[in-house]
Amino acid sequence: MALVSADSRIAELLGELHQLIKQTQEERSRSEHNLVNIQKTHERMQTENKISPYYRTKLRGLYTTAKADAEAECNVLRRALDKIAEIKSLLEERRIAAKIAGIYSEAEPPRKTMRRGVLMTLLQQSAMTLPLWIGKPGEKPPPLCGAVPAAGDYVAKPGDKVAARVKALEGDEQWILAEVVSYSHAANKYEVDDIDEEGKERHTLSRRRIIPLPQWKTNPETDPEALFHKDQLVLALYPQTTCFYRALIHAPPQRPQDDYSVLFEDTSYADGYSPPLNVAQRYVVACKETKKK
Repeated sequence: MALVSADSRIAELLGELHQLIKQTQEERSRSEHNLVNIQKTHERMQTENKISPYYRTKLRGLYTTAKADAEAECNVLRRALDKIAEIKSLLEERRIAAKIAGIYSEAEPPRKTMRRGVLMTLLQQSAMTLPLWIGKPGEKPPPLCGAVPAAGDYVAKPGDKVAARVKALEGDEQWILAEVVSYSHAANKYEVDDIDEEGKERHTLSRRRIIPLPQWKTNPETDPEALFHKDQLVLALYPQTTCFYRALIHAPPQRPQDDYSVLFEDTSYADGYSPPLNVAQRYVVACKETKKK
């Protein structure tokens, strides 16, 4: 019943999103005429080589209109982004409900039947589709945006991906990529599934053994303070694996779609670090451990 309700709401939201996309195009078309007028006015000013009171007044009015047009389009786009976020949240809730009910889709089969290549592709897609934080002027990036940590009282929701510190078969401890199953406020502990297990391995862990992954990418061009900086110690997901290892930031992203360049700790190299490797923003988190001497 919950799945049917979610499907109905998703269909409704998709209809609203379609209308907002059409409205965005209408707003953009409306503003184009004014932008052409601005350009033509500047060209006439250059031809006449003078800035008269008439041109000043005209440009002031044109720019005021252009600013209002841009704000209107921005508002529509933000509403569209909110719809997309709600759709993604409902799809995730639907996936969790289906998982509990034992219903799987072709897009995401149960992990015990999933080939490793499929899992790696899903992880890559998850990193690529992580939404980009777009704040209003003067607005600071929220917790779990890029390198901004979660609030102290934050509790990850079922289905959220986290870095989890677990005991390996050999007795050592390692950080793995895991999915939250539940959280017990009474015990102050999480139940998580190893993302790379065969659907059987479940871990019960205290909060200090869990690091929530970012929920938004950071735009380096507008919010560089929300990125890890060069030489900062982090935990990063090693390429083509589901394990996090200690690494140094070699270079932060320069554009929103860029990855971090990191140097993993590796004793097989003379300086103790691997050559630079790329890791998506989604899979780089603050290291809770101190740097090795």
